[in-house]
Amino acid sequence: MKAQKTSSPELTILVKNLVDLVEKGNAHISLDKALENIPFSLLGERPGNLPYSIWQITEHIRIAQWDILEFSRNSKHVSPKWPEGYWPKAAAPKSEDAWEKCVQQILADRTSFIELIKNAGDNLYKPFEYGNGQSLLKEALVLGDHNSYHTGEIIIIRRLLNVWEK
Repeated sequence: MKAQKTSSPELTILVKNLVDLVEKGNAHISLDKALENIPFSLLGERPGNLPYSIWQITEHIRIAQWDILEFSRNSKHVSPKWPEGYWPKAAAPKSEDAWEKCVQQILADRTSFIELIKNAGDNLYKPFEYGNGQSLLKEALVLGDHNSYHTGEIIIIRRLLNVWEK
């Protein structure tokens, strides 16, 4: 997708709102805030028979966001197989380094996706020449919705583990 300048005040406002949705969370706690200061020892806990740990949800966010980013910028991208390619089997990360790499990759891929949005211009609305009619606008909305949903799950698990003070 070629970089373009936004061409109207309305498009500028839309881009700003999409960036806010993807980056900040708007009406709820941001993913960044939800992932702050979680004791490493609790990342693999599944309180109350919940099916996923904070690690599994966070790694799922990383994989899904990467998939949305790559789909949005690469017509030859092949998505992982659903659902097994999107969810880690291990309840906890192998190391603190694996946890940090996961979180840093989420931030880096989010930044790359935001750059796509900012540089899309009128192509924001244009369906990709591949896929099933998706556009960058649609993918931005999917990304914001997806990450918001799972951010709420992380906060619930943190509350159940008594490591949420908000």
